[in-house]
Amino acid sequence: MVKIHYQIASVAALIIVGSLIAFALSNRDTAVSQMTHESHEMNQRNSSTTPTMTGQDTFAAIQEIVTILEADPTTDWNQVNLAALREHLVDMNEVMLDATIAERDIEGGLETTITGTGRTAEAISRLVPAQAQELNQMDGMQATVTSISNGVRLTMISISGEQAEKIRNLGFIGLLVKGTHHQEHHLALAKGVEVH
Repeated sequence: MVKIHYQIASVAALIIVGSLIAFALSNRDTAVSQMTHESHEMNQRNSSTTPTMTGQDTFAAIQEIVTILEADPTTDWNQVNLAALREHLVDMNEVMLDATIAERDIEGGLETTITGTGRTAEAISRLVPAQAQELNQMDGMQATVTSISNGVRLTMISISGEQAEKIRNLGFIGLLVKGTHHQEHHLALAKGVEVH
């Protein structure tokens, strides 16, 4: 008789535990579903009322650098030079938006004449030679820069000949932005480190 009561009690305990687990799981799914729905609604409310763009690109780039500097406990605030970064970013805008660019295909690559007046010409003479140095370190390309009146001539060729079409189709603008050294360069400028 005790054995039967023990078996009945065991079965009853299993049924109760199983029911509790099933109840908990069904409530968890409902709670998760409700939380997901509520958080989705909250995100939609926040995204429609909280701007995500920090401003134009120069402003946004500097804001990103300031955030990095503030998060780095080793930042030497006596060396920080955001004005130098701003000047460099203005140079980038001058070359990207105001320079006159004339390209022609040559054997093995591309010859580009980049010219401008005033600040644009100055920006060209600072940025293009520095980028040519970077290009010479990647992808089997060879960049040569020659100073000309109001700008520079950039000759870009593929050392093996295999990259010629890539060089031509990237064009000057694609070659100018090529590489991930720009971000490191911007951070170094902001930290007051002398770079190209």
